[in-house]
Amino acid sequence: MKKHPMTRTSFARKVTTSLFFGLLSLTVAAQQKPNIIIIYADDLGYGDVSCYGMKKIKTPNIDRLAKQGVRFTNAYATSATCTPSRFGLLTGKYPWRQRNTGIAPGDASLIIPADHRTLPGMLKDAGYHTAAIGKWHLGLGTKAGIDWNTHISPGPLEVGFTYSFIMPATLDRVPCVFVENHDVVNLDPKDPITVNYQHKIGNDPTGLENPEKLRMHPDPHQGHNQTIVDSISRIGWMSGGNSARWKDADIAGTLTEKAIHFIADNKQQPFFLYFASGDIHVPRYPHSQFRGKSGMGLRGDAILQLDWTVGQLVKAVDSLGLTNNTMIIFSSDNGPVLNDGYLDQAAALVGNHHPGGPLRGGKYSAFEAGARVPFIVKWPADVKAGGNSAALIGQIDLFASLAHLTGQTLTNAEEAPDSFDMLAQLLGKSHNSRPSLVTHAGTLSLIEGDWKYITPSKGAKIDKAVNIELGNDQAPQLYQLGKDVHEQQNVAAQHPDKVAEMAAKLEAIKSKAGSR
Repeated sequence: MKKHPMTRTSFARKVTTSLFFGLLSLTVAAQQKPNIIIIYADDLGYGDVSCYGMKKIKTPNIDRLAKQGVRFTNAYATSATCTPSRFGLLTGKYPWRQRNTGIAPGDASLIIPADHRTLPGMLKDAGYHTAAIGKWHLGLGTKAGIDWNTHISPGPLEVGFTYSFIMPATLDRVPCVFVENHDVVNLDPKDPITVNYQHKIGNDPTGLENPEKLRMHPDPHQGHNQTIVDSISRIGWMSGGNSARWKDADIAGTLTEKAIHFIADNKQQPFFLYFASGDIHVPRYPHSQFRGKSGMGLRGDAILQLDWTVGQLVKAVDSLGLTNNTMIIFSSDNGPVLNDGYLDQAAALVGNHHPGGPLRGGKYSAFEAGARVPFIVKWPADVKAGGNSAALIGQIDLFASLAHLTGQTLTNAEEAPDSFDMLAQLLGKSHNSRPSLVTHAGTLSLIEGDWKYITPSKGAKIDKAVNIELGNDQAPQLYQLGKDVHEQQNVAAQHPDKVAEMAAKLEAIKSKAGSR
């Protein structure tokens, strides 16, 4: 806003100043509850930002959040893949307690029960305007199927959000369109959308049949070679909707713009923004201002774009005078993966950088790099800057913690059953850990204090397609994370009593409706 010059008298300056601060006081008085923004990165590893050890490139905007708030070193998503982690964050319930919470296809029906209160629903009850902007990947519509050419329901608005602007699934899955509230954006009714995940439909070229039309080639072992959208082949087949299809280079800018508009439109009332970035998930094709800038290929460039996005959101909050009363939480849905369906040279150009930092495994893995993720909380009004916390905490705890923050109560045992009130930890006022935490990557793991128990499983030990150790073993695994964060020494044989104790605790958690 342009400032008008004060040229007449000191009295005029005093009146103007008094009026400004009077209006500011009214705004603060009207809005005591803090704004809450969750910035949720996609496939960002524990070691992929410089405040967690990245050396090859800098992430100054994410680093600034850490310097101005609390950086957690022992924080977890619920799962080592995206859909279940998102489910856990928004419901406060371990995703393995409900069927069909695995990686969702692009035409999946809504997997969050609309008859249970969610994190955004709870905050809406507390007087918040709530928005989901970015990657959804939690299904839309009913089991009867989705008609993309009419109002799409149920979706985010039916599970607690008052506004949504989403990618229905992921960047590598059709349909490659945005859905605002209930409708596909820029859809031409004369060019209706059809989506199929069983067989080819329409005449659109595919990566399998028309590789000459591609800007990056899919990995032949992973099958991301179906309908081509914006010169990139995807998972699934799509026809129609040409005017609605996104341009990959513009996704981050579009989502950021929508988020800034939501923040500005709600500056005089409490708001909750769940901003789920598409970065750094494949297919990685960031805007030209970032391509070629990292020296680490498209994956590194996408990290730079993610950091820019964080900076733009923080700048918007600052410019509106909302800094002091806005809590910003930054994290990732799971651990890192390099070549995940596309030959974009992520593995070839990673050099000596370890995306998981000191942790073993990665996305899809029961080892630590699968679900231990960056987690930063900034809130100038109540969080002391420059803090570090080793408290065991999960994204699943945000439900109960933010309920406490906003004066809400959990109404019954079925609401957020696995979420612990960790508000004091989020604010940096306590370093006590939650009693234990269960993570999921095909098999379940129990983390309690310095101990981690991984249940026996018969799956493959290495996912050869992505070159990641999955953590599967037919024998029980037990690690002392305080001494062996690398998970190199399985001490199950030396501590059979501890194995039995933790196995029994895990079974007890599984048998109960919730963990609290």
